[in-house]
Amino acid sequence: MIKVEIGPAMDLTISVAVAFALATLIGAERQYRQRSAGLRTNVLVAVGAATFVSLGFRISGPAGAAQIAAYVVSGIGFLGAGAIMKEGSKVWGLNTAATLWCSAAIGALSGYGLVVEAAVVTAAVLAGNTLLRPLVDAINRAPFDERTSEATYAVHVMTEAEHVGAVREHVIEVLEAASYPIRDVEVVERSDEITEVVATLVSTAVEPAELDAAAEKIATSPRVSHASWSSNAEE
Repeated sequence: MIKVEIGPAMDLTISVAVAFALATLIGAERQYRQRSAGLRTNVLVAVGAATFVSLGFRISGPAGAAQIAAYVVSGIGFLGAGAIMKEGSKVWGLNTAATLWCSAAIGALSGYGLVVEAAVVTAAVLAGNTLLRPLVDAINRAPFDERTSEATYAVHVMTEAEHVGAVREHVIEVLEAASYPIRDVEVVERSDEITEVVATLVSTAVEPAELDAAAEKIATSPRVSHASWSSNAEE
């Protein structure tokens, strides 16, 4: 015969209800912004975490709850990884994955009975996803300053295939004379006639005018058809 213990069952019910309610707040905001992990996903993550932690507490007490919570922390990483997409140097879904991770934390707190702490984390997550948005937009709209930013800088030189060796040495000589040592030099065949020499600099901050002058000097070589430089912000 199945024996139902009213007290523990009520504790589980309360834990799941709290996790459900708090995760609904987070999930509703994500659903409104049409994120890949919306209302249902965040609620299910929180409810699942609350259930497992509550089960661990019921079986082995605080030690069991802590053990289960550790598995929840690592296990939610696999779910979060599914929300992250990468195309070239661009990455999407990091914020969604982090929100799922926080939903799991809220569920774990609820499962252990730490309702106030779970509510505090919920408020912090909502603030991070809403109140910080104007600040993020303002920072993204700020002009990019190559002199103070840390980025990867590369000099691109176009030449003919038979001149690659001489042009490569010319690029190294000009950049080193300008006090910009080279980390790596890559040769890329753009067509049967045109080959690109890409020199990646060691420096993570540059003076744009100096690189402009170096590119112009490189371009003075009769073997060079075009010379320019570019920057990519480091992760």
